[in-house]
Amino acid sequence: MLTRIRTAVAAGASKGPIPPIPREYPTTGSLRPGSDEAVALLVDRLIDYKAEVSTVSAEGLADAVDAALGDAVSVVVPTGLHPDAKVGCERRHRAVHHDGVPAPLTAAELDAVDAVVTAATVAIAVTGTIVLDGSADQGRRAITLVPDVHVVILTVGQIVETVPEGLALLRPTAPLTLISGPSATSDIELSRVEGVHGPRTLRVLIVR
Repeated sequence: MLTRIRTAVAAGASKGPIPPIPREYPTTGSLRPGSDEAVALLVDRLIDYKAEVSTVSAEGLADAVDAALGDAVSVVVPTGLHPDAKVGCERRHRAVHHDGVPAPLTAAELDAVDAVVTAATVAIAVTGTIVLDGSADQGRRAITLVPDVHVVILTVGQIVETVPEGLALLRPTAPLTLISGPSATSDIELSRVEGVHGPRTLRVLIVR
């Protein structure tokens, strides 16, 4: 098999340089990032994916996080999460685990936690996709894949319309996690099952 690959590569190299790939697709949408129309489109897509969405004020962030966590008794947060969000996590006497302090939580420890709260890097309205890049306010990928509830905090300025606009804001070497609704699969007899590969519940707080 390797011989066939080497032969194919050599044959391609003998034909000269690879011609440039045409990239004539639109790189921006018709909706301004953070506009009411872009936000409405994202909300429509998220709800269609069975995510729960709330629009909140910056002053009401702590209350909104507390409400989104609901009956959760334990929550994991990244070290760089907004202080007001941490305040919301600490209410109702919840156990708050700061991942990485003093050490990253193990898979078993994460499995015992009810929820996770993170920020995000960008949200792509047309696909209803939220992207995390491992920054300090988003944390390791593992903390967003194991707990059953994921609360994501977005600002309106992070919402763009199209995929090219979203990709332009990402670091290509970052450990990207793309989230389009709660974890779900329909592999078995086309019957939708949620929570198979990640959180069963996705709650999105859009801060204006």
